[in-house]
Amino acid sequence: MHDLISPRKQSKNPFRAAWLYGLLLVLFSLGLQAKTPLVPESQLVPAQRHLEATDYIIHIIQTYHYKNKPLNDALSSQILDAYLKNLDPNRSIFTMQDVQDFNEYRYKLDDDLKDDDLDPAFKIFRIFRHRVDDRVSYALKILNTDKFDFNVDEDYRFDRRKAAWAANDKALDEIWRKRVKNDWLTLLLADKKPDSIKETLSKRYERLRTSTFQLNSNDVFQSFINAYTMSIEPHTAYFSPRTSENFDISMRLSLEGIGAVLRGETDYTTVQEIIPGGPADLSHELHAEDKIIGVGQGKDGKMVDVIGWRLDDVVDRIRGPKGSVVRLEIIPKGTGVEGPNKVITLTRNEIKLEEQAAKSDILTLPSGRRFGVIDVPTFYSDFAAHARGDKNYTSTTRDVRKLLAGLKKEKVSGVIIDLRGNGGGSLSEALEMTGLFIDKGPIVQTKDATGRIDINMDPEPGIDYGGPLAVLVDRNSASASEIFAGAIQDYHRGIIVGEPTFGKGTVQSIVDLNRFIRDSDEDHGRLKTTVAQFFRVSGSSNQHRGVIPDVIYPTADKNDDQGERGLPNALPWEQIKPARYTPANAPIDQYDRVRRQFQERIKHEKLFQLLLKEHKLAEDANEQTTVSLMESKRKDEREKMRVTRHELQNEFRKAQGLKPIPMNAPEAEYEKIKPVDILLNECARILQDLITPTPEQRTASNLPS
Repeated sequence: MHDLISPRKQSKNPFRAAWLYGLLLVLFSLGLQAKTPLVPESQLVPAQRHLEATDYIIHIIQTYHYKNKPLNDALSSQILDAYLKNLDPNRSIFTMQDVQDFNEYRYKLDDDLKDDDLDPAFKIFRIFRHRVDDRVSYALKILNTDKFDFNVDEDYRFDRRKAAWAANDKALDEIWRKRVKNDWLTLLLADKKPDSIKETLSKRYERLRTSTFQLNSNDVFQSFINAYTMSIEPHTAYFSPRTSENFDISMRLSLEGIGAVLRGETDYTTVQEIIPGGPADLSHELHAEDKIIGVGQGKDGKMVDVIGWRLDDVVDRIRGPKGSVVRLEIIPKGTGVEGPNKVITLTRNEIKLEEQAAKSDILTLPSGRRFGVIDVPTFYSDFAAHARGDKNYTSTTRDVRKLLAGLKKEKVSGVIIDLRGNGGGSLSEALEMTGLFIDKGPIVQTKDATGRIDINMDPEPGIDYGGPLAVLVDRNSASASEIFAGAIQDYHRGIIVGEPTFGKGTVQSIVDLNRFIRDSDEDHGRLKTTVAQFFRVSGSSNQHRGVIPDVIYPTADKNDDQGERGLPNALPWEQIKPARYTPANAPIDQYDRVRRQFQERIKHEKLFQLLLKEHKLAEDANEQTTVSLMESKRKDEREKMRVTRHELQNEFRKAQGLKPIPMNAPEAEYEKIKPVDILLNECARILQDLITPTPEQRTASNLPS
């Protein structure tokens, strides 16, 4: 078993498999729920395979997991809270009385897990199923009997994730009365007729009941075991047989779909990430934080309302064969749940490495200085072609080396490596690409659960580019991106600009439980477990904190809850002994000056200030947890948002020397604006400031003014 999950065995790419699993968990459906029969309550009991899997999961975690967290009463309490959150994340099904009743298990689940007693988990789920049935019946009753008065000034809290549990059934009834009223008003404001509204909402609520009643014992076991694993650490997870069966793909990363990672929050399915090279990315129409509220098949298929659907059901609607068309009705990011809806059309296709290849461009500043920009959307490598001995196999490092050669011929003043949105990928490529900018030495350290530290070195001596360098990062730059940016920063090889990165500095490994359970024809699933942590050559970890830029953009999250920092039970920041390395003789003593110049410049930079205004507008909308149920107030709020966003768009146009667009102009008019990458332009100015001597430096060095 040790060989199976040892980080040393994963040294070529220790987190790629884990990244693929996390990505594919959403890119592919977990199962065809719509075609699944309802499960009788009598079948919602633990099976022998669940008991066997529990034994091995506990053993693997307690023996090999990087975080040695004992299975005791304290963890038992966390497991109960996590399990209730898995079942009822928006706190709209259980009451406080239910939760108090469940407290009889609060300090017993640890012993139950050790004794292979899963009955409490299944008992809680059966109660949950009854509560869902009650809630749906109540919602349908209101839908068919109530006459809603939209002149009453009252609010509905649609995001209850941080709210208290409803005190009793009466309080829960009030929550659901407002929910139904809000759902009706939302469709009414979208110009839907009463009969259509009633039909849509009836189907929506019945769907909630049906999808819950389709969950089987494997689903219950997965949810409960993941309450255990994620109470230890957020990247440790169990995959049931149904979840696992969709993951047989090649390491060349050829996937069919739209190329979007989704997450389920409250009643909405939200886009978490756009995968580079996929249809969504190439369309420029779907973005992270957009909310998907409807899915239609083909160019004219009926748009199906998916509000309140389970995540896997929504994904099943969205995925499909290559070349087929899917239409998504979305609420664009930054507009809140009351934002104007928009329908986009995407053609499903494969996501291939060649579509994710690094690309270069030259950015010319008003000063006449020209800077090379290399966009690296992911750290990729065609491992299969490499294994075959193909000398022309695709890889990030090979591509970036060619791009650097071209930029050097163009005699650019400096180079920017753009890692915004780069979620990671191949560790070996991160190491090799770092080696293009340093001569030799260690790049990253890996510490396993036993405390053993391995050092990953620059695999090839020599420097391909030794000129001025900036690395542009954001909150979605993760894993391999953080290894590269951290090494560049520690070696003083370039200036890091942007937002603090995601903060994922851990290594996961996949364990197939079927390898250890003999004499069984049943599938026991797989376990993804955290087995090691990355450390920079300076001894600091990227875990939790991420890479902190030398120049931080004011778009950075003020609440510090983005990325790893916002995940429950994330491993803390840690530090080990530095490796032996020799930093470059870079002008880091000039960073304070460059920061001051940046901060002063953006005060007067119109486009940057407009970007901050747009960012604040989006932040305010995303922090909204309630909406008014008064029709006139709701209309006023919508109109105010529409006018504000329109005025902001026209301010952007004016700042670019373009004419404003009338309020009711077709949306296509906005698409005619070639987007200006304000953050990239500012990064180039920062690099220009760094390489441009101040008047004092010119005088001291006898340089011409």
